[in-house]
Amino acid sequence: MKQRTIKKEVILKGVGLHTGAEVTMKFVPAPVNHGYAFKRVDLEGEPIVEADSNYVVNTQRGTNLEKRGVKIHTSEHVLAALVGMEIDNVLIELDAPEPPIMDGSAKYFVEALEIVGAEEQDAEREEYVIKHVISYKDEATGSEITVIPSDTYQVTTMVDFGTKVLGTQNATLEKLSDFKDEIADARTFSFLHELEMLLENGLIKGGDLNNAIVYVDKEISEETMQKLEKAFNKKKLSVKPNGILDNLTLHQPNEAARHKLLDVIGDLALTGTRIRGKVIANKPGHYVNTQFAKKLAKIIKLERRNRVPKYDLDQPPLMDINQIMAMLPHRPPFLLVDRILELSDTHVVGMKNVTMNEPFFEGHFPGAPVMPGVLQVEAMAQTGGILVLSTVPDPENYLTFFMKMDNVKFKQKVLPGDTLIFNCSLISPIRRGICHMQAYAYANNKLVCEAELMAQIVKSK
Repeated sequence: MKQRTIKKEVILKGVGLHTGAEVTMKFVPAPVNHGYAFKRVDLEGEPIVEADSNYVVNTQRGTNLEKRGVKIHTSEHVLAALVGMEIDNVLIELDAPEPPIMDGSAKYFVEALEIVGAEEQDAEREEYVIKHVISYKDEATGSEITVIPSDTYQVTTMVDFGTKVLGTQNATLEKLSDFKDEIADARTFSFLHELEMLLENGLIKGGDLNNAIVYVDKEISEETMQKLEKAFNKKKLSVKPNGILDNLTLHQPNEAARHKLLDVIGDLALTGTRIRGKVIANKPGHYVNTQFAKKLAKIIKLERRNRVPKYDLDQPPLMDINQIMAMLPHRPPFLLVDRILELSDTHVVGMKNVTMNEPFFEGHFPGAPVMPGVLQVEAMAQTGGILVLSTVPDPENYLTFFMKMDNVKFKQKVLPGDTLIFNCSLISPIRRGICHMQAYAYANNKLVCEAELMAQIVKSK
């Protein structure tokens, strides 16, 4: 499957559920490998907060993100809509800290995304395939989320709040293509005892009886009813036979369980990766959802880091040493790439045979030769140079210069006799000859080095 973004921008307006702030939200197309991110256009510098589980700071009544003091409240419904519509790359612009609550579901977000439509992008969609059972349990509440192997992304939620009015409910999404029809319109809900607490603490300022189902789980005093009527700007409220405040009609009998499923999908989007597996959530909530997302994200990151690509080194290379020298200005003893094995618009794979004849071994621990780490980084950069130089018609007339190196880590020693494989992928599209890439080096089926590199090509005089 290819990655997808939206064809054009689309705007929605409303109020934030808890802040009550008027907000304009804009979905904006984003490049490949961008993922989901929120931009606060109302703040100086228009800071961006990525949809990343590491930025979760609070899960009271929603999943709230914060990065360097910039906050995004109640992110889950928007993210669920994007996942449900199988959109991979979108920038979400906000002029307030919270997306509009709309009717308390993801329905209006889905409709907006559907109106503008999606388009494929020139990059493969990355998917994390669940190979074994992964779970997280909150011992204090008994809430638990487990993911097991499956051919597709599926989610089942089991809800039990221990109340007669709601009872026990289950919901299942067997395939994402059913999200729009089966899950998107499930609205958020609250119990009366929670509502009283929220009102007393100045929350749900944007709430009304059109964007939240209120389950009445206790007797309502006349005083409480008057407070609710004032809060919701209603002349008269009542409790219907189904135990729901006022005359709101449920979309489905298990709408609460479906909304919890919607929340699970939105919260697990914070892993940053599509999942192929079946998620089973027992008594889910934003805390357990996001804790599970953090655990899963760490597992994915670790496996990616240790995932050693397999290449048949007996096959003819895409570029041999002569073709490399025709493109790169480097020459022995400072040419540190022997072959190019793969090359696309977004990635490049190179190889180097490390021999005892390398000149740096004469002085770098002659009795115990080790390839200098800086030269491993240089070799990765030269491999990346092939990627950026392949974008110009006359690469022999360009030189490549480092601009930045970040998050450089050395994992294993590189010794004479090792075969190094370099895998470099774009972090963002190449613009004005600037290449920003994530680079990994492997040897002996292990990750030996990694770095985030930025370089620029300029015309040689």
